[in-house]
Amino acid sequence: MEPKVQNGARSLRWLALAGGIGLIALAFAAATHVADTREGLIAEVVTLFAALAGISLVLYGIFGGARPAAPRASPPTPARASAPDVRSVRDLITGGAGLAVAVVLLSGLAASAGIQWAGLGIVLLLPMIAGSVYLCVRFIRAPLRSWKLELKKPRGPAQP
Repeated sequence: MEPKVQNGARSLRWLALAGGIGLIALAFAAATHVADTREGLIAEVVTLFAALAGISLVLYGIFGGARPAAPRASPPTPARASAPDVRSVRDLITGGAGLAVAVVLLSGLAASAGIQWAGLGIVLLLPMIAGSVYLCVRFIRAPLRSWKLELKKPRGPAQP
């Protein structure tokens, strides 16, 4: 029974691949009719949606059958008491630098483009701000902190 299901899924992927290529071709054809008229704007919308749907179908057709390998059964490891993590001052420096960059970018955006653009900038920079705050808080709340900053020479190709 299972081989029939696999053959059905395989034929569906080939159909999705062919349909996606057809929609991408339709997007290229519609792109030749884009203009500043009502029909041109409709052609532009058709171009964008056909390209989006076509690329989605092509990606499904190519990668839809990929399955992750089954995890190997490993013997259970005994639970051990782990030592508390020692947070490095690098976390604090990286988080503080990220917050400083965000403040500089947002203040420049607010000064040059206005508060509304600064609000959009906050939305765009929110992942960076959250990561920077997380690094700072992780360092501050750590039971053990290392105030030593080790600067290492970057490894590169050996020079004569």
